[in-house]
Amino acid sequence: MVAAEKPGIEFPSVLDRAYKEYKRHLKVEDIMSREVAITTPDTIMADAAKQMGEKHIGSLIVMQYGTPIGIVTERDLLSKILAGGLDIGATKVSHVMSYPLIKICPDLEIREAARTMIRRKGRLAVFQCGDIAGVITASDLIREMPDAPETSLTVDEFMTRDVKSIGEDETVEEAARLMGRERIGSLLVMRDDHPLGIFTERDLLTTFLARDRPLDAPVSMASSSPLITAPAGISIHAAAKTMASRHIRRLILTKNKTMEGIITARDLVEAYAR
Repeated sequence: MVAAEKPGIEFPSVLDRAYKEYKRHLKVEDIMSREVAITTPDTIMADAAKQMGEKHIGSLIVMQYGTPIGIVTERDLLSKILAGGLDIGATKVSHVMSYPLIKICPDLEIREAARTMIRRKGRLAVFQCGDIAGVITASDLIREMPDAPETSLTVDEFMTRDVKSIGEDETVEEAARLMGRERIGSLLVMRDDHPLGIFTERDLLTTFLARDRPLDAPVSMASSSPLITAPAGISIHAAAKTMASRHIRRLILTKNKTMEGIITARDLVEAYAR
């Protein structure tokens, strides 16, 4: 396991305090992803999954006749296609996409965007003057999460202690189905009750579906290793900072070298939204 560095003690200057205050009032337009990847209702899910994997993204806006009508995500792929026993090569995007879109304005403050994301349970589409201008994901929000009283809560209250796992010799296909059934985005990959690494829905997209590779490979070959960890009890801001700097969306939390649980980007957004 690779432990994340503990933030050192700092004495903020006037500029530091001003910057923190600025971060607290960031708008959606300051952090949104402006490049909107799109697909159509008639696209086959295998092609949509390949597009997401090639672009290293987790969702596509569904367009019909030039109008955004819905969104399809990597979680739809897991829970509705693979776990549901559907044929990814025959199922259309229209069969599994979510609609209507959750729309927000670009001048909304990011904490309100976080609250909307948790309340509506989905990614956010940013609209300006009736046209789609960008998207907001949990990763976007944690990347710019301010160091403020509302982010000083500890991760312990929001982490998941029952961390799901799979044996190293199980296949990628079985791992994907298990994640879909459990409606989770990752599994620890285990060898003799010890974690070797982590397998995520993004690994499935980028390593397999984007490259048309068969899913009967051992999941250990596709897992990310070594695990990146952080101490239980850190603030949600510290956890967000670690995730953003390491470009990960899940962080294993430990205490006395023992795994205590896992926290995800969405968990951090939920904490920030309170």
